[in-house]
Formats: sequence, C-alpha cells, structure tokens
Amino acid sequence: MMRTLIIPSAIVLVFLFGAATLMATAPVLQPSETKPIPVSVNVIDAVFQGVQLKVHSQGTAMPSTESQLIPEVSGRITWMSNNLVGGGYFKKGEELAKIDDLDYRNSRDRARAALGKTEAELEHAKFEYSRLRSLAERKLTSRSMLENALKSYRVSQAAFQDATVNFEQAEENLKRTTLRAPFSGIVRSESVDIGQFVSRGQPIGTLYANDVVEIRLPVADRQLAYLNLPASPNGSLQPNLQPKVTLTTQYAGRALSWEGRIVRTEAEIDVSSRMVQLVARVTNDQPLNPISVGLFLNAEIQGLAAKDVVVLPRSALRNDNQVLIVDANDKLRFRSITPLRLYQDDVLIASGLKAGERVCVSTLQTAIEGMSVIPVSVNLAGSSS
Repeated sequence: MMRTLIIPSAIVLVFLFGAATLMATAPVLQPSETKPIPVSVNVIDAVFQGVQLKVHSQGTAMPSTESQLIPEVSGRITWMSNNLVGGGYFKKGEELAKIDDLDYRNSRDRARAALGKTEAELEHAKFEYSRLRSLAERKLTSRSMLENALKSYRVSQAAFQDATVNFEQAEENLKRTTLRAPFSGIVRSESVDIGQFVSRGQPIGTLYANDVVEIRLPVADRQLAYLNLPASPNGSLQPNLQPKVTLTTQYAGRALSWEGRIVRTEAEIDVSSRMVQLVARVTNDQPLNPISVGLFLNAEIQGLAAKDVVVLPRSALRNDNQVLIVDANDKLRFRSITPLRLYQDDVLIASGLKAGERVCVSTLQTAIEGMSVIPVSVNLAGSSS
C-alpha cells in the first residue's frame, strides 16, 4: 500500500523539480524596438516661373452680317441669277434678280415730262417777274401786277421742285427693279421663282457675309478673373485690349486652326447656364482654309500673365489647401499654400512655398507630420496655362 503511494509521488516530484530547473535556467528574452521602414516618395523642387493663363471654351461659327433680300418695289420677277440659290456665292453689287420694270419706266417718263413742263413755266414766270419789276421801277405798272407776277414765280418754283423730286423718285424706283447684293457672301435660302409676283417689303431670300465670322464663347464668371477684360459700358473692347483667341477643330480628317480676337462681351448673362458670352471675330482671309459658317470650334483664349507661380501636379494638393514638404532631414511637413488656379492636371500656387523646397507629389494613404521618407526627385513637365 505504502509502496503504491510513494513511487507515483516520487515521479511527480522528479518532474516538478525538472520543470523548475528548466524554468530557472531558461534564457531571458529581451524585447527589441521596431524601427519603421521609410517610404519612397516622388518630390519636385519648387520653381517660380511666369505662366500665361488661358481660358477654354467652345462655340459655333456664325456670320457677322446677315440680312434678308427684300424688294423695295412690287412687281413680277422676270430674271434670277444662277447664284440666287441656297449655298450660292455672290459678290457685292452683283445682280441677283429683276422685277418687271415697264410700269416704272413709264412713271419715270411721265415724271420727266412733268419736270420739263414745270421748268418751262418757271422760266416764263421768272421772265415775266423781271419784266414787271423793271416797269415798276419806272412807274409804268401797278404794284398789284408786280405782286401777282412774284406770286406766279414762286408757285412755279415750288412746282418745279415738286416735279424734280417726283422725277428722282421715279428714277430711283426704276433702279430698284434690279435687286443687287449689298455685300459679298453666300445665299442661306431663297423663296422666289421667275414669274412670281412679289410685294414691296416681302423677303425673297436670306444672305450672309462670309468675309468675317463671329463665335459666341460661353465662359463662367469665375473664369473671367483670368482674362484681361476691362470694364466697358457697351461691352466693346478697344483693339489694343482685345485678347487673342486660337480656334481649332477637326474637319474632313484634318486639324484646322485660326487666330482671332475677342472683340466684345455681351452684357446679358445667360439665365439658364449662368455663363457670360464672349464674342470672338475671325477674318476669313485664308482662301485655302476658310471657316465655314456652322462649324463647331474649340477656343483657347489668352489670359493674364501670372508671375512667380509654382506649377505642380494636382496630386501634390492635399485637403484644406495644403501640400507636403520634405525637409532637410527627409521628413514630411504639412504646409498651407494659396492656390491661384486648378487647371487640367495642374495646380498653380501663388504663395506658401519657397524656391527649391521639395514638394511631395506621390499619393499617400496616410501622411503623418514628421514621418521619415526616401525622396526621389522627378521632373514632371507641367502645363503652363
């Protein structure tokens, strides 16, 4: 009985002694301090430069001059030019249509006859008045006869002036039977044919000039701050203050471009889009590369010249208008800046940086003030706009 109790107890004591010995002689583990691994970031040196600001817009080429072809006399159309068709080209002063002029020639001839009659009566009245005035000076006629002669002379003068005006009007009406182009351009539409009777004031066609085209360019009011547009009571700009504009498009598989000027601003703001309309004008003097009316164009308007600006990628901009600076000890520092403009993929910084400072342009999920990094210099060409 005693034997069965002593042996197991001795075995347990031996194991406990061995475990205690192992624990007493086990090496003590000292905790080691973990050091964070620096992250590699791309940096750009802050460089101050001059930047030409630009504003972009789009618009459709429209004629600067457009009018309706309206006859000033009534009659039947007897002749039409081959150019008086939609899309037809004409030159200034070119005959476009003729109205039957028989009645107007007759009116002119009658007016000429009436003018000749009144001219003869005027000459006779003048002669008679001179004769009676000579007799009156010698007391050979009465004063009442002289006054009657003067009255007849003045009535003849008035009749002659009236006949002269009637003759000039008749001649003018005869000239108006030929409809001539008021300027060089293109026919947009026509609504008359030979044999048709037209009334005075009835439009028979629409014409527009193609020597100068205008493009209305909508621009947000905040974008106007980047343009050098002086205040004007009527919206027109002096030639030396008109910003340059470059117009581009793709047409028939070719890249086309033209140079123009912003000539005026429209005083009214578009109520639906809240945009201000700028009007660009381009002289259509390129025979091999004319601007077609109705062409959709992209516009790049030359704005102000900004000085001492730092251009960085948008990725450099953090929340609350801040950027990350890598200091001399390769540690990140937050810096508040004043942005001038966000343009496409760039941010233009007006103040808050010093020349030569390294700006982090890498996207970091977590950025901590004083965090160590490994800066890698890169050279990214920013858009100067």
